[in-house]
Amino acid sequence: MFEYKVGIEGMMCGMCEAHIADTIRKAVPDAKKVKASRRKNLATFRTEQKLDEAALRKNITDIGYTMTDVEEKTL
Repeated sequence: MFEYKVGIEGMMCGMCEAHIADTIRKAVPDAKKVKASRRKNLATFRTEQKLDEAALRKNITDIGYTMTDVEEKTL
């Protein structure tokens, strides 16, 4: 299992956090424990498979946010 921390810029409110979380769930169907924090400019989630970073970046960009970086941790 992998844990990802994804830097996100542009979140301003709780609805922004919800949009990011929904987008992650759509882009990464097996994502678990999906959370987004506007205060930390960060989204976190776990998945069984390696992340397709380019696909996630495209999905996040398409809804108007900026994905800055990705940190991967093997659990």
